[in-house]
Parts: sequence; structure tokens; C-alpha cells
Amino acid sequence: MSAAVSLDRLDFKLLDHLQRNGHCSNVELAAAVGLSPSPCLARVKRLSEAGVLRGFDANIDLEKLGEFITVFSEITIGEHRRNSFRIFEQAAENLPEITDCYNVSGGCDYILKITAASMSRFSEIRDHLIELDVGIIKFSTKIVLRKAFASRTVPLRSLKLEG
Repeated sequence: MSAAVSLDRLDFKLLDHLQRNGHCSNVELAAAVGLSPSPCLARVKRLSEAGVLRGFDANIDLEKLGEFITVFSEITIGEHRRNSFRIFEQAAENLPEITDCYNVSGGCDYILKITAASMSRFSEIRDHLIELDVGIIKFSTKIVLRKAFASRTVPLRSLKLEG
């Protein structure tokens, strides 16, 4: 993990508002957090330069665009060496359908979130990863039947990240 960036109460208010409404103007953001526009813009710039604020992404409803499947896969790697993990991670990162890759503890080494156009495309991705010979000894799959809920926000207030 990287070192934490020192943030104050206003920084957290900015982040909280931006993650809920990243498309707002600087004037709207400043009013929402109780700052004037110039210091608000300076704080947003500082948060961006520090890497805390990584960008402003569109929240796309894939279901309105057509058919797709979401799959969670548990991956176990044969050798537990830093280089073995790095090799697997690079291979996974090169497949755009793999949207999330978590190195985890427990019964497997990684959990992947894969969004593919079809079950056959997912099978191609799985087969490709296995054929790359990147150390996979177990590949377990969970197909999402429906998304009960999802949040694009992080509970900053309840994480007690403020000093």
C-alpha cells in the first residue's frame, strides 16, 4: 500500500461530493462544500496531483446497451513468488474484459471480475489465460445471475479516514 495523503475535513467533503456528482461544475462543488470557487479548484487540483482523485468516469448502464455476462473467477497460482504474481497480473491486465483483479487471502490467490459479450467470449478469455501458462492451477467461475445492487461510492465517513 502507498502512504496515505494528509487530508482535512474539507478535502473529505470534496471527495464525498465528487464521487456522488463528478459532473458538477466547480461553482456547484464549491457551494456544496462551503468554499469559494478559487480555493475549491486549487484543492481539487491538489487532490488530483496527489493521485487521490483519479478521474471523472461515466457511470454506464450496460443493460441498456445490450446483452453481456458478468463473471467472478477465483484463480489459484501454483508458485507463491512475487514474480509469479507479477506475471499473472500482467496477463490479466492485458485483457480488457477483466475489469477488476484482486489479490486476496483465503482459498484462492485472485478474484477477477470479468464482463464479456457472451458466455462463449468468457470461455475464450478463460482458455486464453490458461493457455498463456502464467501459473494458473485452478480457475473457478461464478456467473452473475443478476446484480442486486451496486455502489460507485466509497463510504468515506464510515471508514473513519479523517485524522
